[in-house]
Amino acid sequence: MSNIAKRATQPPTAPLRVSRTECAERLRFQDFEYESFPDGRCRAGVRLKGSEGNEFVGRSDGTQTLEGRLRSGARAALSAAESATEGQIRLDLLGVKALRAFDEWIVIVSVRGRTDSESYRLLGSFATSEDQAARGAALAVVDATNRILERYLS
Repeated sequence: MSNIAKRATQPPTAPLRVSRTECAERLRFQDFEYESFPDGRCRAGVRLKGSEGNEFVGRSDGTQTLEGRLRSGARAALSAAESATEGQIRLDLLGVKALRAFDEWIVIVSVRGRTDSESYRLLGSFATSEDQAARGAALAVVDATNRILERYLS
């Protein structure tokens, strides 16, 4: 019997059980607000929640172009995420793009995270609709930053 056949006939292992205290802490997306103004500006607000119930809010202004909406949503999420670390890590938006693929809009963000001793290059993405692009950018930031924030959340 080949190794593949042997593995196929072995019973599956029991599911891995992980207690809540063993899980890495991550920020959860709570709320997104978007305002547009008659002069062509916009404002995005993001509220994130930590595992202990702490809430972190970020806001950012931009323009009502697609790129402006994306940037304001992403920067608001970065601001909220950075405040959750109490200054232990600096998060910078390197870029944000909305791409059309498979009949969907996909927002991709590139973020740099820096501490005194380390530097990270992070990518995040989120599928969304064009009218929810700013919210999609915020969620893409959460996707990118949660990969390292567990080290810096108290």
